[in-house]
Amino acid sequence: MLKRSRAVFGQTISLFTLCPDLFRASTSSSRTTTPKAWTPGPSPREGKCFCSNLTGFSGRTRRSCLAVTAAVFWTGLVAQAGAADWWGQKLRNIPTDFIVGYGSLIDTPSRNSTVNKTVSAIPVRVSAAFGYLRAWNSHAAAFTAQGLRKPKPGEAAMTINGVLFAVDDNDIAGFDHRECRYHKAAVKQDQIEAVGWEGLPRGGHIWIYVPNEPGTPGCQGNADPAADQADFEHPLLQSYIDVVVEGGLEYGDDFADEILETTADWNPYWLNDRMLARRPWVHNPYAAKIDELLKTNSTSGAVFASRAFPETYAETGRSAVGK
Repeated sequence: MLKRSRAVFGQTISLFTLCPDLFRASTSSSRTTTPKAWTPGPSPREGKCFCSNLTGFSGRTRRSCLAVTAAVFWTGLVAQAGAADWWGQKLRNIPTDFIVGYGSLIDTPSRNSTVNKTVSAIPVRVSAAFGYLRAWNSHAAAFTAQGLRKPKPGEAAMTINGVLFAVDDNDIAGFDHRECRYHKAAVKQDQIEAVGWEGLPRGGHIWIYVPNEPGTPGCQGNADPAADQADFEHPLLQSYIDVVVEGGLEYGDDFADEILETTADWNPYWLNDRMLARRPWVHNPYAAKIDELLKTNSTSGAVFASRAFPETYAETGRSAVGK
């Protein structure tokens, strides 16, 4: 900054140096003379004083010319120096921690509700080289949520599409509390790709939530959060599936369909718990679109016919236990 100030000051002084006769004349006399016709003369850049052709004008007129010329000259230099000053400077507090959401965290309203603020995200895909696949394998208090697991014998790891969003320390605490049946695992930069026009962060840490190992104490009274698939006491919930698929639909039908296609362990224990489940469009304008995707996808479609309304699901359960 000091060097630039000196440069601007020095170039401004050079303007006065270029017009010494005008400066002396303008300060030595304010006598009014008969004005003469003025013709444009060379600019200071051509080595002569721009105002030197005002020889027939008063000292006040010539002083005004010099002042205006100096002001324009100074303004241009300051603007030029200011532009150069900001180039290459980054914003403060650039995030260094990022989370991959691959289930309900894909959905913007669901994600925002965790930290009570807008959490912007970009669509991404985690490589199969990460070594996991998405599955219905995390038991909550009364349902089965999506999680990740290692491939079983005969299976292969799969890509995992989802979203990537930045978090600060307070945000991480909030998401850790929400995902208390999971722990964070690091994703390497070469194991994730952006699938939209926005790019990945160039540095920092990328985390993804993996269900705790069997036997690890979890939250909500669940001591074995990653052991089993859905069962009667822990069904797949349509209301949860709706949140996941609606999140995917934010990025298009293909993105939502990919979520279903790359999720393992779909199960006949599937409860249609939507509000007004027989007329879902009243409360969920995406219900028909979601059902169409579920029916036509090769994974969810295989068990879609088993989805049951609450009364049917309860009757099935009573029959299963002999009541």
